Amino acid sequence: MERRARNCQLQSHSASSLVQENFTGMLPVLPLDVLEEMLLNVPPQQVVCVCRLVCCEWKEVVDSDSLWRERCRREGYQTYVTKLPKDWRLFYFLCKKRRNLLKNPRADDKFKGWQIMENGGDKWKIESVEEVPLPDNTVQKYFATSYSTCRKSQLIDLEKEGYRPSFMDDFQPDIIISDWYAPRRECGAKYEICVELLNHKKQPIKKFSPGTVIFQNWDDHKWNQMTHVFKNYGPGVRYIRFIHGGKDTLYWAGWYGIRVTNSSIEICPSVDR
Repeated sequence: MERRARNCQLQSHSASSLVQENFTGMLPVLPLDVLEEMLLNVPPQQVVCVCRLVCCEWKEVVDSDSLWRERCRREGYQTYVTKLPKDWRLFYFLCKKRRNLLKNPRADDKFKGWQIMENGGDKWKIESVEEVPLPDNTVQKYFATSYSTCRKSQLIDLEKEGYRPSFMDDFQPDIIISDWYAPRRECGAKYEICVELLNHKKQPIKKFSPGTVIFQNWDDHKWNQMTHVFKNYGPGVRYIRFIHGGKDTLYWAGWYGIRVTNSSIEICPSVDR
């Protein structure tokens, strides 16, 4: 047994020495389509941070539009406009990272994530969607306001969400705002929204603050969507402050003011809109 083990060690050492003697330091040359297919099956972060550093040929493939265009196609990230992305790799990573940056937008976790700025009348209340559903029927709850102003807010730290200052300054991706609101049929209501892009001192760089939306009593009480896209906002954006709320117009006790839910802030590729 000892002799057999020693023979195995000698054979292993000889094979290792032979490999080292014959190794030239050059990786085997792969056809470009084979190399691209291989890279398409490697996690994207490793493709950029590891595979790109292997050699000039691999770097050229990693930097090519065709690799990231195919990756977008396979993962379902497609453009819906005739204008194609200038940088497919940037487009891919923005699509992959895209998500709602607001916490608890549908009142599923009570008021967690929200800062109550004003709590007038009978205060904010969470209610269930019943009479008039939203277009997205997975939304089951909303925040209801009362007879005096109710406002709440969230402050988003972009760096904590994974968007580095250099990235925001260099690429300035679109920032898309959405909010759903509706009055009650029997009572008039007022709706307000304000969204600010802030610098590192939390001072405004850009602001979206449309006029107050007023509903008369017995008005159409369907759900409405407020949207806005921040584009070409310049360097320095580090935070986003989202504020919305309102009240009723008849000063009725209870929760007859504006209702809000399913709010969102998303960072998206510029060609997406």
